[in-house]
Formats: sequence, C-alpha cells, structure tokens
Amino acid sequence: MSCQLLTRGLTYWFPPEGDGVVGYVSAARTRVVAAAPVCLPERLAAVTRAFAADAASHGARVCYFGAQAPLLDALAWQTPTARMVLGAEPGWDPANWPHILRRKASLRAQLARARHKDVTVVAVEAEVARRAPAFRQCLKGWLATRHLPPMHFLVEPDALAVPGDHQVFAAYRASTVIGYLVAVPIPRRNGWLIQQIIRSHAAPNGTAELLVDAAMRSFAERGASYVTLGLAPLSTHAPDHDHSVPPMVRLLLKGMRSYGQPFYNFAGLDAFKAKLQPETWEPIYAVSNERQISLHTLYAITEAFAGVPPLSFFSYGLVRAVGQKFGQVAQSIKRGPSG
Repeated sequence: MSCQLLTRGLTYWFPPEGDGVVGYVSAARTRVVAAAPVCLPERLAAVTRAFAADAASHGARVCYFGAQAPLLDALAWQTPTARMVLGAEPGWDPANWPHILRRKASLRAQLARARHKDVTVVAVEAEVARRAPAFRQCLKGWLATRHLPPMHFLVEPDALAVPGDHQVFAAYRASTVIGYLVAVPIPRRNGWLIQQIIRSHAAPNGTAELLVDAAMRSFAERGASYVTLGLAPLSTHAPDHDHSVPPMVRLLLKGMRSYGQPFYNFAGLDAFKAKLQPETWEPIYAVSNERQISLHTLYAITEAFAGVPPLSFFSYGLVRAVGQKFGQVAQSIKRGPSG
C-alpha cells in the first residue's frame, strides 16, 4: 500500500534516522496507520518501536490498518499486541490469467456480453484521464449510487486526483466513457494494485470484467508477477480462527456483514473478487498495542475513514439511503405500470 500513502489527509511521521515514513490519521486518541511503515525490511521493527514511543508521548495508541505478515513479524517486540482479521486480499499471477479464463466459462461469458454490446477497453494516459470531464462525470454518477458519503484514508473516491504512477484503462461504448480502472504499482512485489473500478449506469454487464481482463494482460506483458484487487472487507475467504477478538467485537463485525448491506455491500464485493478466480487469498489484519481489539479501536478506525464522528457519518448515510429509495419509488410511479 506504499503508493496509497500519497492519499490526502494523512499525517506523516519520520524516524530520527530519516530512512522511513509512517502515514496515519489521528482519531479518538489513536494513530490509525495506513498499512505499514515504508522502510527497509531490516528496519521495520526499529521504526515501529520508535513510532510507538512517539505516539505514547502524545497520549495516543497505535493501530495498523491493513497489516500483512511482514509487519506482524516485525511487531514481535510489542507487548501487549492485539490483532483482528479485517478480511482477505485476492492475488493473481497475471501470466496465468489466460489459463483462468479457459477454465471458467462463466467468466468468459461475462467478457463476451460486454464485447457484444460494443464495449472496448484501451489504456489511457493518467494525466489525460485526470483532466477529461468524461471521467469525472463517470465518477460522479457512480458516487451518486453509493448510500454512504465518500470515504477517504485508503479509499479516496477520486483516485486520479492522488499523485502517483497510475495506470488507467478506460471502457468505451460509442466513443463514450462508461467505466474505467485505476491501478498503482506495488514496488517490492513486482506487482500492481487495482485500486478502483468505476462503472457508469450505462455500462452493460461484463464491463468491469473486461477492464480487469485488459489490465491483467497488460501487466503480464510488462513482466509483472503479482496483481491484487485489494482488501475484501469481512471476506468469507479470510481465516476465522482469531479467538483473541472479544465476543462483542466479533458480534459487531458479523452484524455489519449481515445487515450492513444498505451502507456497504461487503458480500457483493467479496463475490465479485472471488468470481475472478484468485490464485491466493492473503489475510489482512488490524493490529494495535492493547490486550484485545476494543470497541474504541473500531470507533477510531471508522472515524479515520469517515473523517467525522461515526454517528454523524452513518446518520447522513441513513438519510441518503432513504432519500435514494424514495427517489426510486417516485421514478417508478412516474413511469407507470408500462414503464
């Protein structure tokens, strides 16, 4: 996630040696860190130790959101340490993508549907996409369908506005942009993170899959060995063996997946990524310096993403969801029975 440290709103901390950086958001007396410190692997433990000391001197706890195995190993010095599975990250070797398509008829059918609707995908220069009104219009239409207000931290809605070495693939139909995909490099893994897939309401079924297909083939041609679509929160493909998480927190997370559909489609996102036949699922964690992951830490994580207190964020989302539902009913009545 190193490229995502360029997302707006982060505070940056540098160790005294100046050989690393930690990007974080302060929320509820907690420093919620974007994944892991960026530094040489052999310096990771020392940098996390120095960062924890600095946070403690300011009366703050530390929570690493999006931690993976190397960071868990580097935090072996930390006592107490609590961790919680957030979900799983699917991975592919793009060179194997054609073999996956040959084995999966339903995936080939989705690509065919989009092609039969005259959808084409081409690579676009990031700066061209950043300035083109058609891409912003596409994003605006997509955001209008979301029940929650835009989040930030690691999920900046306007990915093209964030500095970085973006690779962009655009889906066209009759010379109109109906969707696009944004990817950023994963330098230490010779890979790419597909950071965002945007579809307009005019995009036919299979458009998202066609965008992924174009990206996979392009990255394979460049010699990449790893591609991921990023975290699938609360994924069913994540391990469910972390019994150190308190029952109240486990119950809350289970309830979010079961009943949070009006706000965030956890199951739908997980199913879409699984449909693309990942070769690996890597567990992703939240790690904090406490005995157990607490409700306070969950509150801090939510506030980091929302940018406002969680109650205000979800209240606005509820009002927005109700408004969208009334709008749909009004449109249905206006169209009449024959509509």
